[in-house]
Amino acid sequence: MFHMLHRLGVRGGGVFALAALALVVTTLPLAPATAKGVYFPESFTLANGLQVVVVTNRRVPVVSHMLWYKVGGYDCPPTQSGIAHFLEHLMFKGTPTVAPGEFSKIVARNGGRDNAFTSHDYTVFFQNVARDRLELVMTMEADRMVNLRLTDALVYPERDVVMEERRQRTDDVPGDRLSEQLEATLYINHPYGTPVIGWEHEIKTLTRENAEAFYRSWYAPNNAILVVSGDIDAAELKPIAEKTYGAVPMRTVPERNQFEVPALTAERRLVLHDPEIREPSVVREVLAPSYTHGAVGQAYPLQVLAEIMSGGPTGRLNRSLVVEQRVAVNAALLYNPTMRGIATLEVSATPVPGGNIDKTEAALSAEVARLLKDGVTEAEVATAQKRMLAANAYARDSLQGPAYAIGMALATGRNLDDVESWPDRIAAVTVADVNAAARAVLGGEAGVTGQLLPVADAAEATKVKE
Repeated sequence: MFHMLHRLGVRGGGVFALAALALVVTTLPLAPATAKGVYFPESFTLANGLQVVVVTNRRVPVVSHMLWYKVGGYDCPPTQSGIAHFLEHLMFKGTPTVAPGEFSKIVARNGGRDNAFTSHDYTVFFQNVARDRLELVMTMEADRMVNLRLTDALVYPERDVVMEERRQRTDDVPGDRLSEQLEATLYINHPYGTPVIGWEHEIKTLTRENAEAFYRSWYAPNNAILVVSGDIDAAELKPIAEKTYGAVPMRTVPERNQFEVPALTAERRLVLHDPEIREPSVVREVLAPSYTHGAVGQAYPLQVLAEIMSGGPTGRLNRSLVVEQRVAVNAALLYNPTMRGIATLEVSATPVPGGNIDKTEAALSAEVARLLKDGVTEAEVATAQKRMLAANAYARDSLQGPAYAIGMALATGRNLDDVESWPDRIAAVTVADVNAAARAVLGGEAGVTGQLLPVADAAEATKVKE
C-alpha cells in the first residue's frame, strides 16, 4: 500500500496527512448516511468567488475548518519543482498582524490544532477548533491569503527544512525512493511524474522571489474552496465568511495547464537494491481513468473491482496468494480515482519470509491474467457493493472526514452532486461494467513494474552505496 500512499503525493501535515492518506485509499468516497446522500452539505459562494460548503454535525461544539487552494505540485513552473509545497511551509511565516510562527501557537492557545498539506492537485490548510473560536481562525486564514510577508531570513532556513524533509521521507526510505522513480517512469510528459516535494537539485535553487510569484499567482479567494464541518450551519457561517474572507479581493489566476501522457508502448521495469530493505516487494502500476479524466465511466467499476480483489481477508488476491498458495504475506489491488488528471491502478505483493520474489510476482501476474480471462461474478459484485455501502454507513458522524472528502472532490473538478450520488453510482455498477473496466485498464497499455530487494551481503551493500 505504501506505493499508493506515496502516489497521492501529499506532503506536510505530519501525522494527520498520513492518516488522511489512509482514509483516502481505503474509504473515499465515503458511504452514505442514507440511500439518497452522504453528507447533505449546504453551499454558497461569496462575491469574491470563494466557494463555501458547510456540513452540519451538532454532536459536539467543535468545527473542522479546511481551506483548499486549487493549486499544487501539478502547477510548479519548469525548474521550480517543489515550489507549491515550499510555499505551504512559508504560509506560516507571518503577516503584518500575525508574527512569524505565531499562527499555530495562537490556534493551540485557543485549544485547537492545525496543519497543512500539499498534493499534486491542491494545497490545504486546516484547523480543528471549538465552535466559538471559528471566527478567529477564519480571520487569520483570510489574512494570510492576501497579506503574507516573506524575508530572506525567513525563507532560506525553511528551504533547509524542506531539504531535510525530503531526506527523511524519501531519500532515506527505499519504498518511497522506488515509488518516486516509478511515477517518473510512468508519467511521461506529465507533472505527476515530478515529486510534490521537488527534485533535490531544484529545491536547492528555490528563491523567495519564486515563492512570492507563486503566491501572487494562485492564492486568491476565487481559486479556493472553504469547507467547514461541525457545529454550524450555512446561515450561521455566511456572515462570518463575508466578514473575514469576503474582505479579500478577487484576483485573476492563471489557467491550469492540461497535460496528457502519450501512449505507452514499452514495458518498463525498475529494481531497487538497498541494505535497509527488510522485506522485498513487487508492484506493478498502470495508468487508469480518474473521476474527471480519461474514460471516467470506468471509475466506479474499478472501485468495485478493487473491493473484490482486495476487500479484506476474503479478497481474491489475499485468498489466493496468502491463504491458498502461501507465496505472499500480503497482496493488493489498489485504485484511487480522486485525481484531477489521469490516475493509476496498482497490484502489489510481499513474499513470505524467505520466499522467492519472482515466484510471488508470477503468482500475482497469474491472478491478474485469470481476472482478465474469466472476469468477476455476479455474487462477487453484489457482495462488494454491499460491503462498500455498509462499511462507512456512519461516515457523516466524523468531524474532519466530510470536510476532507468534499474538499478533495471540489478541488479536483467534481461537484457536490458527484459526492452525494456516489452510493447510487456504486449500486448501479454491473458485472459487465467491472469486467470491461478491468480489461481496458489491466489488459491495455504498457505499465511499469518495480521490485524492492534487500542487499545480500556486505560487499553488495558497499557496491550499492557507491
